[in-house]
Amino acid sequence: MGLADEGLTRRLKALACTAPLHDLDARKAKLDWADATIYQMAEIALHTIDQVTVSMDFDTGADHEQVITRLLPFVALQAPGRTPDEHAKVARWVLDNLINVGTTDRGFRRVYGSIGPGGGYQRRQFDFKLLVELAAPDGEVYLRATDEAINVLVGALDTDVESAQIAAEVKLENLINRGRLADAKLAAEQARYRTVQYGETLRAKLDATRRDVRAVDWEREVPDLLDQALSHIESRFRAENAILKNITASRDETEDLDRKRRAAELVDIVGDCIRRHTRLQSRLADAGAVFRAEQDRQQFSGPPQRATIDLFGQLLMPTLGLPIAEAVAPAESFFHAGAGISPPTVPSLSSLVSLLLRPAPERDQLVGEIPEPELMPADVTDRFGDEQWRLADELLDLPEVPRRLSGLLEEARRIDPGLPALVALRAVHAYSPEVGAALRLGERQVLLAVDDGTLLEDPEFGGADLLLSSARVDRDDQEEEEVA
Repeated sequence: MGLADEGLTRRLKALACTAPLHDLDARKAKLDWADATIYQMAEIALHTIDQVTVSMDFDTGADHEQVITRLLPFVALQAPGRTPDEHAKVARWVLDNLINVGTTDRGFRRVYGSIGPGGGYQRRQFDFKLLVELAAPDGEVYLRATDEAINVLVGALDTDVESAQIAAEVKLENLINRGRLADAKLAAEQARYRTVQYGETLRAKLDATRRDVRAVDWEREVPDLLDQALSHIESRFRAENAILKNITASRDETEDLDRKRRAAELVDIVGDCIRRHTRLQSRLADAGAVFRAEQDRQQFSGPPQRATIDLFGQLLMPTLGLPIAEAVAPAESFFHAGAGISPPTVPSLSSLVSLLLRPAPERDQLVGEIPEPELMPADVTDRFGDEQWRLADELLDLPEVPRRLSGLLEEARRIDPGLPALVALRAVHAYSPEVGAALRLGERQVLLAVDDGTLLEDPEFGGADLLLSSARVDRDDQEEEEVA
């Protein structure tokens, strides 16, 4: 009776895991943004679980957008006449429902019955999840398929991982030997799902160890699991390499294009299984070190000082269900405690007197030794040297007869090739001289430039051929005003 009841319970749980997929087809007619009756939602859900499972690694999972992108061709095949935006909405709707977005714990719950020890019928609750969202150390959120989802995909539940893997490998090898590559592909995919599930079992044990090392049996259960896993990997390496050799030979020798394509797909799948076993082996080798490190860390960390509060489940959801008059008090208490202590706007009299009578801090205690800065030599930005400035002063000393700029440029070019640029620059500044600045600087004369409309004919410069002359600055009137 007990064995029959256990088998019945296992089959009822298997049906419960498929219920969310059938529920998608039952609710697709109620969608208001599209006529979704043309889509087979359960098939899209199975394909979604398939894509997430294949993309899973030991530490990471599948990216949301990548899963949607891989689903679009399959969704478009069901409704080729619909728009790509609708296909993306359907794929995202199926993915969100598999995650069960909108619920508190994002899990599914089904009620099933079992026969108790006394022979009576008892109703029990089975809580499970299909796709879960986990956060990576870098902050990214990724998807992982649970054991229940993988079991739904391969058509079994609570199956022994090792025996299922061996059965899948034997079935795969027999199918390849008989040339049934289409069935061999399905068997190879099921073998890969079992490999992923084996890695999930180990990852769950390590995660539980990181939370509480006492929650995992590291004396018997986990060492047995590690030994079985290492033996499993060793036997699978030999089997998969032999299978890979046979598939490769079948792919290279056949002339049938369809058979060659199926063989190539099998090569990729079995090669992926080998890569996953390699990564699993490295994790198995590090499992003992993880246990010892967590044992040391948790042993010396001490008991937790305060229990963790679930703000969403213990505060937000109950408060939203209360009337406004009753919800104000717990909301105010939470925000007062969360905001922390606020300093008073006006200090008390004793604090004010203490602040006023406090001695000034000594500078030596506030500022340390100032390091000696390493000064770089200043860059020389002057284009013209001292000798060129002296020669320009001699050329532009015109106290009696004004001269044209063109003549001064020719004479400067004969003296120094770089001198005409300085002469032209000073001539432009002399067009509107600042006489007040010359007086403040104590200059005795100032250079004046006048434009009489003559064009400058020069191979290097253009513009007006200015008339240049020097004018003496008379300071007698200014000195008399200062004395008065």
